[in-house]
Amino acid sequence: MTYAKDARVDAYIDALPDWQQQICRQVRDLVHAADPEVDETIKRTVQPYFVLQGNVCALLSAKDHVTVFLYDGGIVPDPHGIVTGGHGNRTGRMIAIHKDEPVNATALVDYFRQIIANNRAGGWRKLTR
Repeated sequence: MTYAKDARVDAYIDALPDWQQQICRQVRDLVHAADPEVDETIKRTVQPYFVLQGNVCALLSAKDHVTVFLYDGGIVPDPHGIVTGGHGNRTGRMIAIHKDEPVNATALVDYFRQIIANNRAGGWRKLTR
């Protein structure tokens, strides 16, 4: 898959252990597969963000997992049960992906697409009024 890459996101990913690099690259590919207009950037000094008319998701490495923050994910259904945290949060959710744990690519792309559709419709503030 080809898309415009931000060298700062590459630098963030390249500094991680191999298993975290693999997860981050897969999630990066999936968010771009969800919509070719997704842009990537760095926010909060070093954290990779993927945006399209608002935040879609962000990546954060932790000692034993990679966290995928799902912005405005609080109003997106999770029929596949991929969300691991933030269930009570109205605006955001998270998915913790551990070493040797498979990424549910189909479910994650569906989730990203719904977040993007919500962003295009005005975001959670407009949609929850």
